[in-house]
Amino acid sequence: MSGKEYEEALRKLHVELVTLQEWVVRTGAKICIVFEGRDGAGKGGTIKALTERVSPRVFRVVALPAPTDREKSQMYFQRYLPHLPAAGEVVIFDRSWYNRAGVERVMGFCSEEDAARFLEAVPLVERAIVSSGIVLIKYWLEVSQEEQTKRLEARIHDGRKLWKLTGMDLKSYSRWYDYSRARDDMFEATDTPDTPWHVADSNDKRRARLNIISDLLGRIPYEKLPRKTPELPARQKRGDYREPDHPFRYIAQRY
Repeated sequence: MSGKEYEEALRKLHVELVTLQEWVVRTGAKICIVFEGRDGAGKGGTIKALTERVSPRVFRVVALPAPTDREKSQMYFQRYLPHLPAAGEVVIFDRSWYNRAGVERVMGFCSEEDAARFLEAVPLVERAIVSSGIVLIKYWLEVSQEEQTKRLEARIHDGRKLWKLTGMDLKSYSRWYDYSRARDDMFEATDTPDTPWHVADSNDKRRARLNIISDLLGRIPYEKLPRKTPELPARQKRGDYREPDHPFRYIAQRY
């Protein structure tokens, strides 16, 4: 897919996302979207494409840091629950409570017993979330070993992406099949009729972003609401206003 084809398709989807946004605000809908996948699967780029033309006050992205000592002592789900959407909000989790089923389990940050208890509890918690009126949509971005290697190596040599490559990424890279087993267990326990997982092939970044946004729009029963086309009012007259002679400190025009 060429860049021109991608941008044109994305522009049309952005128009629909704005329509969705207006519907969410006016109806008080509550939407929660979870993005999971291996490092380099394309979660960040997909979320950026999803949110770049909508209001951050409506489409709110949650990417929590490592838990504090206090949070570690809480019930596991406790620090995620305050971030769930209120009426008129779309909350997007860039990684979520499923950290326990993935990175925490694989990297030894929790015990196997902790992971097992989590997988047992998730369907109950998510059923309660849905019962409260929240539309919960879960996406898993599936990337191949070869494509993941290509993307992580690109981060090493691109100064714009160095921040995206952490020591944890390097450690987890070597544990591909441990992550595969953890993913398989997660799907077995949490891919339920109430809150199923939707899997996206993310080896082609552009197509993955378009397919995910298109799928998302198809899963929410929004509609285009009547809206009056706004008109700019007339500006006030200058009156006695005069431009000041203040020595404004303009920045250098290097470009």
